[in-house]
Amino acid sequence: MSNKVSIKEKIGYGLGDAAANIGWRGVGTFLFIFYTDVFGLDPVTVGVLFLTARFSDGISDILMGVIGDRTKSKYGKFRPWILWTAIPLAISLVLLFSSPEFSDSGKIIYAYITYLFFTLMYTANNIPYGALMAVMSSDDKERTSIGSYRMVGSFGGGILVQGALLFLIAYFGNVDPSIEISKLENNTYQVEIAATRDVDNVNVKTEDGIATFTWNNNPDLKDEPTVGKSFDMESGKTYSFIVAGESNLTTENLRIIDQKRGYSYSIRIMSVVLALLMIVTFFATRERVLPLKDQETNLKQDFKDLLSNRPWWTLLITALFSSSYNAIKQGIVIIYFTHYLQNQLLAASYLVGLMLVSIIGAILMTPLSNKYGKRKMFIYSLFISGAVISLLIFCDSSAIVAIFTIGLLSELIGAFFSSLTFVMLGDVADYSEWKNNRRATGLVYSAGSTATKFGGGIAGAIIGVILGAFHYNGQDATSIEGAIPGIKMLMSWVPGIIALIGAGIMLFYPLTKKKMSEITSDLEQRRITAAAATPD
Repeated sequence: MSNKVSIKEKIGYGLGDAAANIGWRGVGTFLFIFYTDVFGLDPVTVGVLFLTARFSDGISDILMGVIGDRTKSKYGKFRPWILWTAIPLAISLVLLFSSPEFSDSGKIIYAYITYLFFTLMYTANNIPYGALMAVMSSDDKERTSIGSYRMVGSFGGGILVQGALLFLIAYFGNVDPSIEISKLENNTYQVEIAATRDVDNVNVKTEDGIATFTWNNNPDLKDEPTVGKSFDMESGKTYSFIVAGESNLTTENLRIIDQKRGYSYSIRIMSVVLALLMIVTFFATRERVLPLKDQETNLKQDFKDLLSNRPWWTLLITALFSSSYNAIKQGIVIIYFTHYLQNQLLAASYLVGLMLVSIIGAILMTPLSNKYGKRKMFIYSLFISGAVISLLIFCDSSAIVAIFTIGLLSELIGAFFSSLTFVMLGDVADYSEWKNNRRATGLVYSAGSTATKFGGGIAGAIIGVILGAFHYNGQDATSIEGAIPGIKMLMSWVPGIIALIGAGIMLFYPLTKKKMSEITSDLEQRRITAAAATPD
């Protein structure tokens, strides 16, 4: 059996993670602020939703791993699930970012139903996708190479959704109202806006996000000067503001966005791309590593082997911390740039920058891991990345260069451990086969994926609790200002501490570079012997 995988197949596999991250990073980066600032949910409610969904998701992960190991088709065990779930996953993403007109309790119910539907579809797609890498080749170094392509695809998908979505929202959410601007004095203007249709939760600010807006002679609306305003517009009604701090203000400088419509149309486009890329991955890949022919189906034994697998436990707990670390950083970025730096579109440049340096990190991961070992690279990457991101606590809102430098450096270093997590799950599956003479790839991957899902849920809960403690309300300017210290904490030392703990736990991971070479060699010899003993 050849262990080599063609570059074409590696690229095809990597496109699957590009598709997955349109959904995963789109949800991780934008869903929290969508729920609080657009859909109108309380941040604590959103945090509880994320945590609750992750616990149920953990159960479905394990069940999906068991199902994948027992799937029999002419396409293999794992590949067909990528095809079967491509379109349902895309549909679930569209529903997730829709904003039906429900009561407060109705909105919560809708959020739970659609979020649970998305996580179920993502599990049915991503558990088989992750397990597929372990059966494309039995060579752990070749899997590391496949993992590099996967992570390049992952970050490429991240660039697409995180870089383009805000601009798509601005484009599709354009209200195109009538605007009248009258210059007063000292870079101060009176701006009057009227729309031809009702618009829920319209967002009004200047293009560069510098000017402050104050309601002009409207006793029904709050009168604090803020960078932009969010409110419901009634058709034919004129809304008047005093805008200060902008020189030469024109209608072209104003951004007036229907956020609900913008999110809805933008996510539909992203969902179509997601489905198409998943279908390409199905046709481009092949399964080569199969369980031993004499291996009997025994779910009880599979779980017994898993629970006695020390490398799996170590990686599981570490992944819980490392995924929480990534999810907090990802989930707070848009809020940080919108409300602390007061420039939401700048977040798109920041996110694209993170993805670009992550691609560099993913490319470097293979040669560095082959030289120093995956375990060492994981520990150093997580520890240093967490220490660097903690420095953001010292940056004020004008320190744009410093914020970008710290964020990009942390992400470049962190790309190593992000890329290695699922590669090392393949090593854990090999260890289980080497030790127990049984292979349950799907179960190993599903249980490992459970940790990353729980990590995301814990991250959502942490964000929700901290923002709730600071009384954050995304639709109220006064509460946003009071929550700035909490937003800064979540962008810096809170994830940093989590990363340092995770790096410490990985010290107990026993699969060193030398040990994996021994395991790979032994397993290959067993397969050669088994193939020779099998009659034609």
